[in-house]
Parts: sequence; structure tokens; C-alpha cells
Amino acid sequence: MKIAPIEYGDRKVYSVSAFNRGVADWLARLPTLWVEGEVTELRRHTGWQSVFFTLKDPADGACLPATMPRGRFDALRLDLVDGERVHVFGRPELYEARGDFRLRVLSIERFGLGDHLAALERLKRKLAAEGLFAPERKRPLPRLPRVVGLVTGNDAAAKRDVLSTLTARFPPAHVVVAETYVQGPRAAAAIVEALRSLCAVPAVDVIVVARGGGSFEDLLPFSDERLVRAIAGCPVPVVSAVGHEQDTPLCDLAADVRASTPTAAGRLVVPDLGELLAGLDRSRGRLARGAQRAVVRERDALALVRDRLRRAPVLAVERKRAALEQAAARLKALSPEATLERGYAIVRTDDEIVRSPARLRPGQPLRVEVAEGEFGARVE
Repeated sequence: MKIAPIEYGDRKVYSVSAFNRGVADWLARLPTLWVEGEVTELRRHTGWQSVFFTLKDPADGACLPATMPRGRFDALRLDLVDGERVHVFGRPELYEARGDFRLRVLSIERFGLGDHLAALERLKRKLAAEGLFAPERKRPLPRLPRVVGLVTGNDAAAKRDVLSTLTARFPPAHVVVAETYVQGPRAAAAIVEALRSLCAVPAVDVIVVARGGGSFEDLLPFSDERLVRAIAGCPVPVVSAVGHEQDTPLCDLAADVRASTPTAAGRLVVPDLGELLAGLDRSRGRLARGAQRAVVRERDALALVRDRLRRAPVLAVERKRAALEQAAARLKALSPEATLERGYAIVRTDDEIVRSPARLRPGQPLRVEVAEGEFGARVE
């Protein structure tokens, strides 16, 4: 809507509403920018759609009211308190109804966070160029580790989450815990030392590095170059379970496996005992059924062989009898008796069969054999 003044003679007068709207429109044309100051008067309520606070200049006490949508503020998980120095990104605006000037905030970073992020990005590129994050370096986790090493803080919720998951899934699990600092300037060196001490424990097959959620600064030790190199050079596979799912410290990239939470890490490093037992039962059932089928198969084969052995002598005798009968038939067909049966006769002298009449003399006695007997004869 066009902002127009009310004319009183030669005087142009703007209503409060028009004035505020005009100033708000002018402010809306200004670019977004960063503002540095200390957080004061932080007001946040679950029923409010916005979070309200004031930025104060510590040098001269100048103040700037600011507001930010609650969902965006909560997503940053900064856990700000009064007195913290921050960098705020946003644009100026005027609340027309009340003429309140304020900064509408789009993002917040703790003072110095930008430098930390830039340094981490440079370190990330350096380590990636050395191949510390390469996928081919990742090692598979052991199916059934003999000993699980756990690097975590003392009395930390992350430790309880990992241990409770391990004992619930696999009660016989053997866990060696190395408690150490997981926050602050001494944390990185302490975690490296704890990692080395676990590697020296016999039979440790996998190590979990666990820490619960926290602010960006709280998780900085897990992006320390010393720890990243120690994880990459660890002789056994390492599972990184640091922060929440959206957090990605550099140790996550160097580890063999990244777990979204400490509880998820516990599920990754040991199998579920119930599933193992169920699998064993299934395998046992398959073995039993296989053995039973093999016994039945061999029993049937043995019965077939036994039947063949039982019938083999009878078959052999039958074959021999048939061959003998066939030979007897051939012998009978070729025997002299068979020839005599067809009407032939055998003529003999006293000592030999007559084969030629030239060897006979007149009056010589002969014996003539026929099929049903013999009779005497004389040569004429």
C-alpha cells in the first residue's frame, strides 16, 4: 500500500502507522549483516514462537533487541546463557504496531566459531589428501569380538548407553573400559592415550570411542589432528559414536565405522544373542534333517544292494542252467544216437567201424548198429 501524507495547507503530515510502515519498508531494503555482542536478557518459552534476547556492546553498553524463530534457535543447540559473546547474522526490522526496532536473527555463532570452522576445514582437506578418510581403508568389524574396548568419559551417559546395549544384546560380552577426559583442552591427548592403552590389551578386537551430545566447542577434541591420526593408525577397527547424528567430528571420518549414537555403536559391535541362538537352532534343524535324509538315502541304497546280492546267486544259477541246457541240446543234436534216430546205421567189424567196402572180404561177419539196437550181417 502506498504511503501518502495528509496535507494541511502547505504542511505534509504522516500518521504514526504510515510513518512506521515507511521506516519498516526502508529497513527491509537493507542487506543482512553480522553483529557482534554479548547475549543478555535471553527469554525463551515453550509456548512462544520466537526467542527474545538483547545484544549488548561490552565497550559502551549499547543494546540491540533481537528475536529469532524458536525452531531455528533450538536447531542450533548452542545452549546460550547471558553474558556469552556471539556473532549474530540477520537484518534490521521495525515492528510496525509498536514501533519497536530490533534485529531479526537468522543464525548465531559463538565468538570465534568462524575461525574454528575454517581451521577444521583446512585440517579436513589436509587429512583427506593423505588418504586418512579413504573408503578403502575401512575395515569390517569382527563378527564375534573376544574383547570390546570402550573409550568414554567417567559416569557419562554414553558409557551407560554402550554398556547397557552390549549386555542386553550379548550378555557374555567382555568389555574393557578406558575412562578419560572427553571435553576441554586436555581431552584430545587423554583420548589418544586411552586408545593406545586399549590397543595393548590382549584379545581386544574392536574399540568404541563414545561421547554424548554437546556444543560445537565440547566436541572440538574429537576433531583434533592427534586423535584423528591415532584412530586412523589403530591396529584394530574403531567405531566412532560421538555426539548426535547431525554432528560430524573428524574422528567420524577416520573411524572404520560411524555410529549415529552410543546405543547404535553397541548394536554394531556385538551380535544379538537371541538371534544367534535362533540361527543355531535353525542350523541344527537343517543338520538333523540332512542327516536323516542321508540315512534314509543310504538305507534305501543298502536295501537295493542287499536285494541284488540276494537275487544274484539265483540269477547266476539260472544263467548257468540255461547255458548248460543249450550246450546239452547242441551235444544231443550232434551225438551219434541222434544220427541213428534219423535212420542211419553204424557198421563195424570186430575191431573198427567200416568206412570203406574196399577193406572188406566176402563172408566177413559184421555188426550193424541202428537207433534201437544192433544185428549181425555177413559180406557177400
